[in-house]
Amino acid sequence: MKIKTLSAACILAVFVQTSFCGTGTYNITINLTVEEDVRASFSPDGRLLVFFSQSPYGEPRTRIWPVPGTTIFARNVSGFGAGETLVIRDPEGWAGTGNWTFTDVPEGEYYLQILWDQDTEESGVNAPGNLCTRKEKIVMNESLEVDLSLEQIIPASKVRENELVRTVDLESDTLSAWWGKPVHIKASILFPAKYQENSGRSWPIRYNIAGYGGRYTRVNQLSADRDFMSWWLSDDAPGIINVFLDGEGPYGDCYQMDSDNSGPWGYALIHELIPFIENTYRGTNDPKTRFTDGCSTGGWVSLALQLFYPETFNGAFSYSPDPVDFENYQLINIYRDENAYINEFGYLRPVMRTVDGEPVISLMDFIRVENVLGSSGTYLNSGGQICSHTALYSPKGKNGLPEPLIDPETGDINGEVAEYWKKYDLKFYAREHWEELGPKIQGKIYIWMGDMDNFYLNTATRGFDKFLKTTENPKSDAVVIFSPMEGHCSQYSHRAVLEKIRQRIESISIEPTGEKNQGSDKGF
Repeated sequence: MKIKTLSAACILAVFVQTSFCGTGTYNITINLTVEEDVRASFSPDGRLLVFFSQSPYGEPRTRIWPVPGTTIFARNVSGFGAGETLVIRDPEGWAGTGNWTFTDVPEGEYYLQILWDQDTEESGVNAPGNLCTRKEKIVMNESLEVDLSLEQIIPASKVRENELVRTVDLESDTLSAWWGKPVHIKASILFPAKYQENSGRSWPIRYNIAGYGGRYTRVNQLSADRDFMSWWLSDDAPGIINVFLDGEGPYGDCYQMDSDNSGPWGYALIHELIPFIENTYRGTNDPKTRFTDGCSTGGWVSLALQLFYPETFNGAFSYSPDPVDFENYQLINIYRDENAYINEFGYLRPVMRTVDGEPVISLMDFIRVENVLGSSGTYLNSGGQICSHTALYSPKGKNGLPEPLIDPETGDINGEVAEYWKKYDLKFYAREHWEELGPKIQGKIYIWMGDMDNFYLNTATRGFDKFLKTTENPKSDAVVIFSPMEGHCSQYSHRAVLEKIRQRIESISIEPTGEKNQGSDKGF
């Protein structure tokens, strides 16, 4: 083993020394250093992730979604300070998403990048404050030795504020007490075009929830969308305040709901963030003019908020929601099936498909990626989709992590945990509480689903719709639309949602509430 010394750097040298494995595969040695100008930000404890991507677009470290063409290796490293050297002589101890190791990298072109995950405040591996190398193109047609340096600090994204865009950053008393440390909840706001010139008016508010892991900074993309902003600034647009909630939570997306593992996010939203926003930015403080919407994760959250807090909101516009019926948790019946990875016919269950029906990736491989991302060696703290579902729906386990429904290795389903999940099964919840809940959500439910949803979410929505059709006293008037041969979120748009909210507002009567509402008896 050759230990290479590099000057002008705080050395954390990682050598992956391997041997040639045969025709078509090669070994690789990676020498990793820490550049001197990021030394002050470097922590000696972290998780080292090595990305091999066959895509020339973007940075490999961002390709953590389980798709073909990217292989990730990871391991925890601790106790390495300035000047120390870590020597790895073989691939033992590394978790990987592929069927090969450093000793037998398949022949071909790759874009190589290394990420040092040292952040403990946010859930994702690409959190601000983590370090990474540049991406390096390599050609594996012989054994290689590659020098890379951790030279970039991943920056925090920020809202680009202007006269119509603001940032909200509120320290939550509830979440801070639960976690025993300061916890902030964030959001961004896009005001109506005439907001500033109508200081005496109050406004309806739309609370938007993003797809999985979406941040409050997504207002940047919307405010840079020329077509949307041309409409938004015109007289045709409705006078509605847009609030973009932040998806970041301790285990990935917080889902804006209370949980045993992440804490009282739902309570903080309803009792802290919403009152703060509406008192500060002239909302009507009237549930009649408060709405939720979103697609995918946002579709589930918007619908769940309307069901769990039926008198707080006056309409949920849910597109392609995550599974709303756990008898159809994608292709799994969590209450009946024994294994999540293998179906009753002995085949691997797919978790994603094209709109033509071609499977793209199996649930086993999907979770395998999360097992690599998680510092626990499992998906339970990966910050990924299955991690977030488990953190929300499951009880806290004996090791302090969420109790898994699905065994990370075998895919076996824990029946006791499945029963615990029932309180977040929206079909089960609505059925059990219909006598009280039904009257409170009349006129408030709009759901859209593509019948070739890329993540098999249409089966759960079908189950929920079937239940709604059986309801009595009252008979549900929920609007549930299924579009044939449509995929995930294909009909979702901000403008479409805002138009539907305007229609909802125009169908109700709102009494003036003092000076705030002067000039409009509908608040917009």
